Amino acid sequence: MSTQNFSYTFTTSKPTDEVFKILINPKKWWNGLHDEIITGKSEQPDDVFIFDAGNGVHHTEQKLIEVIPDQKIVWKVTDSNLTFASKNDEWTGTKIGFDISQKDNNTQVVFTHDGLTPEFECYGDCSNAWIQYLEKLEKELN
Repeated sequence: MSTQNFSYTFTTSKPTDEVFKILINPKKWWNGLHDEIITGKSEQPDDVFIFDAGNGVHHTEQKLIEVIPDQKIVWKVTDSNLTFASKNDEWTGTKIGFDISQKDNNTQVVFTHDGLTPEFECYGDCSNAWIQYLEKLEKELN
């Protein structure tokens, strides 16, 4: 039986290099909805950034583990504290990433939170939050 990770796909007319420059910096897309505070870096492999939101409700630390310019970005969640979940470290060990590619004269963006599955207590709330951020990003890129 395969596990279904959370995923979201959209296309934009913006070129892949421009999309990549936005996505590699979480401050440019993972904000504006839940009192986020993002500290640290996300430019080179092994860079670490911290994401805090909801006035202490969500705290995660992400390490950039894979980057292929204009094509792929993957962060590993190395620490998490989701105070609304009974297992507050549910995100620890999961991976968050983007695949960027050309498709029909557009740029296709595929976001995947590898490890965020329906078995997680936070799946409903977390996937809804991801959809909010990604729909906002999609609108900004179109």
